[in-house]
Amino acid sequence: MNTLSRTITGTIAIILGLFLIILSIFKEYFILIYGIPILIIGIFILLNKKEDDIETIKTKRKGGEK
Repeated sequence: MNTLSRTITGTIAIILGLFLIILSIFKEYFILIYGIPILIIGIFILLNKKEDDIETIKTKRKGGEK
């Protein structure tokens, strides 16, 4: 995910999570089961910056092995 899509997805997930948490205060508390994990996943998506790093492949080749 590039920076723009990560920002959009994270922001939407955070807003949806907050909406569900606020909704659970006025309606039923079981909605928290959905609201809290969506909020946590949205924060993780927004703050995860290591996903864009590409690791180099480290190989050791010996004589006749392929």
